[in-house]
Amino acid sequence: MKRVMVTGCPGSGKSVFARRLHEKTGLPLYHLDNIWWKPDRTHVTREEFDAALAGILERDEWIIDGSYSRTFEPRIRACDTVILLDCDTDVCLQGIMERVGQTRPDMPWTEQTLDPELVELVKTYRERNNPVLSELFRRYPDREIRVFRDRTEAQRWLDELKTE
Repeated sequence: MKRVMVTGCPGSGKSVFARRLHEKTGLPLYHLDNIWWKPDRTHVTREEFDAALAGILERDEWIIDGSYSRTFEPRIRACDTVILLDCDTDVCLQGIMERVGQTRPDMPWTEQTLDPELVELVKTYRERNNPVLSELFRRYPDREIRVFRDRTEAQRWLDELKTE
């Protein structure tokens, strides 16, 4: 396990999981939100984002945390391991509510209010993205795919993970 894609619905615990995996393995960690977003809540161009992501994908080792569905295939193509946090929608809604007002290393600002667009994204995430991910998993059968249905299951796997 040298190139790990951590994905799932906003609020599922991707970034916390990715940080813990980074701490355990020492693999370099990249948060897609920090690549896309600027501290003033504007974002880079798609071209800048794609170039930054392509540069990371070329590296020998990484953990990439984030959803960004249009980047699913390039990341799956480049990785050896996919971690999907497939938590229930209510868990993810609670997750995004709990992080309001919290400073996070995976975001370049602190959210002060709950974004209605983010709430809608969470509500429709599984329906829109899981079929796409399932198809990509079929297309890239040599990838190690780990799907965790809740954070406890994900943490248990981390606890049992053997590192070199």
